[in-house]
Amino acid sequence: YFIKVPELAQFYSEITDYRTAKDIGIDRPNKNEVLYNIPPTPDQEEFIKKLMEFAKTGNAELLGRPKLSASEEKAKMLIATDYARKMSLDMRMVSGRYEDHPDNKASHTAANIAKYYKQYNAQKGTQFVFSDLGTYKPGEWNVYSEIKRKLVEDHSIPTNEIRFIQEGKNDKQRKELIKGMNEGKIRVLFGSTSMLGTGVNAQKRAVAIHHLDTPWRPSDLAQRDGRAIRKGNEIAKFFADNKVDVIIYAVEKSLDSYKFNLLYNKQLFIDQLKTNNLGKRTIDEGSMDEKSGMNFSEYVAILSGNTDLLDKAKLEKQIAGLESEKQAFNRSKFSAKYKLQDCTELLDSTQSRLNRMSLDWENLQQRLQKRSDGTIANPVQLDGLPPNADIKQIGAKLNQLADKARTGGQYEEIGSLYGFTLLVKTEMSEKEGVDIRVNRFLVQGEGNIKYTYNNGLIAKDEKLAAMNFLNALEKLPGFIEQEQKKITEIQKDLPILQEVVNGTWSKESRLSELKTELAAVERKIQLSITEETKEELPEQVEKQKEAPNISENIVRTKGVHLPRGVL
Repeated sequence: YFIKVPELAQFYSEITDYRTAKDIGIDRPNKNEVLYNIPPTPDQEEFIKKLMEFAKTGNAELLGRPKLSASEEKAKMLIATDYARKMSLDMRMVSGRYEDHPDNKASHTAANIAKYYKQYNAQKGTQFVFSDLGTYKPGEWNVYSEIKRKLVEDHSIPTNEIRFIQEGKNDKQRKELIKGMNEGKIRVLFGSTSMLGTGVNAQKRAVAIHHLDTPWRPSDLAQRDGRAIRKGNEIAKFFADNKVDVIIYAVEKSLDSYKFNLLYNKQLFIDQLKTNNLGKRTIDEGSMDEKSGMNFSEYVAILSGNTDLLDKAKLEKQIAGLESEKQAFNRSKFSAKYKLQDCTELLDSTQSRLNRMSLDWENLQQRLQKRSDGTIANPVQLDGLPPNADIKQIGAKLNQLADKARTGGQYEEIGSLYGFTLLVKTEMSEKEGVDIRVNRFLVQGEGNIKYTYNNGLIAKDEKLAAMNFLNALEKLPGFIEQEQKKITEIQKDLPILQEVVNGTWSKESRLSELKTELAAVERKIQLSITEETKEELPEQVEKQKEAPNISENIVRTKGVHLPRGVL
């Protein structure tokens, strides 16, 4: 159970840079998840009733095992959970006295594997089969070998095309198995999460993944799926619409569906935390794990066919998704509000700058003088030079100022051109411990905007130096065009941002409905737990009556314990 999850997500985002495969554009197949429901066999139906009774009474003889020890009594629900997992996979995992059944999980799995085998036979499509229970052990009955037997005997798949990862006793043998999968010589590979879930790059021809059981951690399920859903899966890309089918087998009235949905919710919580996209302040990840099993009430409810807990998990999943979507919408709206404010201010400042630049350009056009040959005159007037100074004198004076001027970081007026003010500014910087002094030259008009040419640096050539200010002013049309483009872009964004700011989330009513449904389901679950507790109370009272009442038979007299009848 987690509280303050937004703060946790924020802290996580501060110390990590999380990217998904989708974020960075990895070319890999999409996952098509299928929850394949299987009705319980008659043997499973009968055993489910025994499991429910065992959960109530702790009578281990119901399961065909000796009476529970004191330590086992404390772990009763863990034992019950373990038996439920075995029962769901195959009744022969519980006891060798049970027989095969045409509708058990092994039979359904074999039929599905055969279907994909035939569908992608031309492409030599391959499949992964995962189970952490009933793994391959030579010379012993196990689920892996049982499904292989069905594939060979009932579906005519060559035995050499079905292999177990446990057959790879060393790295060389494992590499041969992986190579066989990629070449299509091995078509079906069985394995557990620990042995087949990581470090196996056999995805080239993978078309399906079969989960006979569900692991305890979301990361384990992701590792399993990652054997096929990864870059380099050519058959999925070119022959299966870039999809891989992931089939999760779930026996009805077992813990399968609930466990899978619980795992799905955990993964959703983890993903939302990593992307800082959580919509709730508290998260309850469920009450089932590998160390303690399930609590009694939930266990009995699921095995009895009561779908309330499963419905609760599904509703919580939908609500979490919608709340995440709502938070993203609100975040987008909040961001749009401030962006709209910034854009409005930027539009005003850009329009003001455009107006002032346009004024400067109009003034320049009105004041420009041309020589007899049609070229533009450059009547620069510098302080300290006569009005009729020639270009060489002007250039020499500017170079002198470039070397000698010291304005202390202030703009200092040095002359004029066509009514525009000419300025110089001394800038100081430091590089490798050495002070660097640079004088930059600018020209300013009535628009109060300063323009430069060559970043304000004066050329050593006297003629080029004298042209510096006129060249700066002749750049005005380009500046004006840039400002006009900025205004056009901003004006395009404003209505879109305004629409986002004024918008309302369209799924609010649906979220409210789901929360109402969830509250009703939770009340229903709570009532069933209360009723269950009431049923247990008479049994507890009966046990208390049978137990000797120490406080009735013993009294204290000055530290010595005496039976009451002695006094």
